[in-house]
Parts: sequence; C-alpha cells; structure tokens
Amino acid sequence: MPNLQADIVVIGAGSAGCAVAGRLAEAGIDVVLVEAGPDYGPSGSGRWPAELMDARMLATTHDWGFASGRWTFERARVVGGCSSHNGAIAAVGHRADYDSWGLAGWTGADLESLFATVVERMRVRTYADDEVGPFHARCLTAAAELGWRMASDLCDLDANDSFGLETVNVVGSSRWNAAFAYLDPVRERGYLRIIDDVLVERIDVSDGASRVLGQRHGESFAIECGTTVVSAGAYGTPALLQRSGIGDPALLVPLGIKVVTALPGVGQNLHDHPIVHADRTVGPQLQGWLDQAAAAGFLPEEQTLGKALSDQAADGLYDTHVFPVCASDQTSIFHGRVHVEVACMTPRSRGHVSITSADPSVAPTIEHGYLNDVEGHDLAVLRDGLVRAEQMLDHPALASVLGRRLTDMSNDQAIRDTVAHYYHPVGTCRMGDDAMAVCDAEGRVHGMPGVVVADVCLMPQIPRGNTNLPAAMIGERIAATLVNRHAS
Repeated sequence: MPNLQADIVVIGAGSAGCAVAGRLAEAGIDVVLVEAGPDYGPSGSGRWPAELMDARMLATTHDWGFASGRWTFERARVVGGCSSHNGAIAAVGHRADYDSWGLAGWTGADLESLFATVVERMRVRTYADDEVGPFHARCLTAAAELGWRMASDLCDLDANDSFGLETVNVVGSSRWNAAFAYLDPVRERGYLRIIDDVLVERIDVSDGASRVLGQRHGESFAIECGTTVVSAGAYGTPALLQRSGIGDPALLVPLGIKVVTALPGVGQNLHDHPIVHADRTVGPQLQGWLDQAAAAGFLPEEQTLGKALSDQAADGLYDTHVFPVCASDQTSIFHGRVHVEVACMTPRSRGHVSITSADPSVAPTIEHGYLNDVEGHDLAVLRDGLVRAEQMLDHPALASVLGRRLTDMSNDQAIRDTVAHYYHPVGTCRMGDDAMAVCDAEGRVHGMPGVVVADVCLMPQIPRGNTNLPAAMIGERIAATLVNRHAS
C-alpha cells in the first residue's frame, strides 16, 4: 500500500469517527478514514452480514476481544463501530449532565441542536404499539400499575423519570448504524477515502510533520496529514496515544517508548454504567407466545426501559435505568429466562486503560474499578434499583407468566459478584485544563495541537443515558470546530 497524504486523517470508524469524517467530507475537506475492521460499503450494498443488520439482538461477531478477569468488553471492529452491533437504544441523557462538565461549548443548550441533527441522521423512532412483543406488553402494564409515568422520552434532554417504549435507531427491523447515517451520503463525492483492515501503530509528529503509521494486510504504510483525529474509543484511543509517546512517563519509559508529551491523565478516568439484574424463568405460556411472535416476524430482546430515582438522587433527577430483556428460544443470550436489568447512570467509580507493550496487536490492560467509589454510591443505586426490578417481576401481569428466580440478589456481595458493564466505557482522555486533563474543549491534545480526540474519551463524566447518540454528537461537535479552523 503506497504512502498517502490528506488534510485530515480520522482513526476509527465508530459512531464518532463516522460523524467526524462524514461532516468533514461534506465540507469539502480531504479526509482519510482508517478502520481496523472491514468496510461493507453503503447500506444497500448487500454485503453487510445479517447479524450486523438484525436489530433484534446484540451482534457477537466483529469484536476486538477485550477482556479483564471475568468480564469481556465487547467493542465492534467494523465500519460503524459499536453502532453496528449494539442494542440500538437511542438516548441523549439529561441536559444537566452536559452542564456539569463546565466546558465552553458543551452545555445542554449548546448541544441541543446537535442532538436534534443526530436523531434525524440516525433515523431514531419509537417502537410502535403493534411491534410490542408479549413480554414487553406486560412490562408496560406492570409499570403503569406500579405508578411509573409512562413516556417514550429517552431523546428529551429535559425529561426525568418515566417508563415506556424505547426510542431506537432501527429502520424496519434493521439496525441503522453511523456509517449509513454519515458515510453513505459522501462516499461518492470525492473527498472521503475509507481504508479498512488497518492496524494503526502510532502517530509520529517528529520533524514538524504529522504521520499516521500502521499496517494493512502485513504491509507498512504512512499517511501524512495536517491534523490527526483519534476516534478509536475509550480503550483504543488512550492506547494509541500511549504508543505514540503521549501519556504518563511512568508507564511509557519502562516500555521503551519515547515520551513526546507527558500527560498522566491519558487512560485515566475510565468509567461505565455498572449493571446488575433480577431474573425469572420463562413460563410455558409466555414461551409459547414468544415463539409465535418470533416466527411471525420482528421480536427484539429489548423494547421497554424505565428511568428511576434512587435514594441517592440528591439532585432530583433519575440516576437509574430499569429495563426488561427477554427473547424467544430462537436466540441464545437469554434462553429460557427474562432479566430486568438495573444500571447506575451516575457512577462515581473510576478505573484506567494502560498499554503493556508498544506492539499494537497486544491488547491494553483494562481495569474499570466497578463499585470502587469509597462512598458506596454506585452500590447503593444498584441496590435501590433491584427493589424496583423485583417489584416489576412480582407484579401479577408478569408473575402469572414467569417461573422461579434464578439469581439471588438480596445482598451486597451478590451485587459485587455479578456486576457487569452496560457497554458504555468513556472518559479516558477527558477534556479540561487541570493536571489530569488530556484535551481542551475543542478536543485538541494538550501540547499536541495537531492531534485531536473525537469520541467518548472526552467526557469528564458519563451522561445518564446510552452513549451511541452522544458519541455521534461529539463527532458532530468536533467536526464543526475542525471545519471552522480549516476555513480560517
């Protein structure tokens, strides 16, 4: 593969990277988008694997294989990133989340129009009443009779606690990913080049030039550019910066990596929404209904979701997700059981991402530190949420078609033993101006103005919602700054 040149190189074609690259190309800027996984072309190419299109369940292919201890941390290695394999829940969090960042240009008021654009681009809709499966229909009944406010308002920045049908980026029964939303409109305009199957080794900014160095199909190459945008995700972005000599000297020097810019915050502040569940077996009558619905057509595992306030919610805003999950026997993830998942949406626990080698094929160490906050806040939120989950499962609308409990979640040790992730890692190159901040409010890496981060790594604190739409919003926001800078 010959060496290339471009105005801007975007590394990573996930939700944020697709938004950045697509918007730059729309503005007539020469951009190269590199992705470690395959590019299956536009939505109508006929080359997309069925599991990446099918919105009924999470896809398990095209995964990076990240793991730590008993956890696996699924991240998609494909154009579209995690928007190509996730549950397609479309949410924006609350405007107070963004106001709390204290960063110019990132308040809820600043981002409202960007979120509206993302919602339109991602073709967000609410599940229709005639799509609701037999399990989730009963969840709606139970929630209403338990006193929940009923609404489908996950994309309303001002909405508080409620229960309702999910808003989703699903077209028909297909997952509408960020590549369809942002890359398809510019694939043929001449400003965007997509190079797939690329393993980026590092960014070289020596000699006054910026180069992206990597390998494709065993062949080394370099792309010279004016600006490098890193959108490789909460695990990949800090690992790439660290391999490039941008990070904590205490980590880099023992690995033989020359320190280019000392930034001890690279890889720190890792957090996610911790999640646990209450469960029951599926009764025979419900199983029959599920099988009939699955045979007749579209039956998603997830269709309803609740936002709730725990006793820890001192600000009067929801801090918990309570959402049921169920499938027919035609799927394997929830075979013969139902879950009501409970997530703490305002986590205080923190972890880190650290490379152990300069070799890009060696996965970084990922330590999330779930439930390690000294105040016990995250554990308390999950404990309160489990009470609501059990109330839902015990409601006659559900209890009458469910069987026995499978997992005893009645004590704190059980919560600690079963806590999992909500697929929302963020924060590892956070914006700010303190000693542990990595980027400024325009995503520029401190001390490295030609290197820009544009993904959920920038978040100082995770919003209280799923992160796919916020990732695309960040891509929109950073792209706008780059376009303005390029024009001046």
